[in-house]
Amino acid sequence: MNNWIYIAVMFAVSYAIRILPLTLIRKPIENQLIQSFLYYVPYVTLAVMTFPAIVNATQSPIAGAAALVVGIIAAWMGAGLFPVSVLCLSLIHISEPTRRTPISYAVFCLKKKKKIMKEGIELLDKKRIQA
Repeated sequence: MNNWIYIAVMFAVSYAIRILPLTLIRKPIENQLIQSFLYYVPYVTLAVMTFPAIVNATQSPIAGAAALVVGIIAAWMGAGLFPVSVLCLSLIHISEPTRRTPISYAVFCLKKKKKIMKEGIELLDKKRIQA
């Protein structure tokens, strides 16, 4: 039964936050301070949720913070979303290793395949010499 009370309270609070401004404020807002406050609320909310996630998404918070600063500077200079994201991801890829092994699995497989092919060719050469 307590769960239904919690859900009802959450519904009432969420509903009140969205409906009260519409019902209480019927005329246009003329106060510049309130207008600027309401204008920037979505941006601030997005920033508060996004910036900590950017910094903590990497293994090193320093790499995340550096990518954040570079991304802000690139966006400030007029770069689009795709170039900014490529720049930030490149910086993170360069500044922090993504794997602990000295070579990737793909390179390991290619070296193994090359070694098997070389051994196979050597085996065929020995058979030809013996024949």
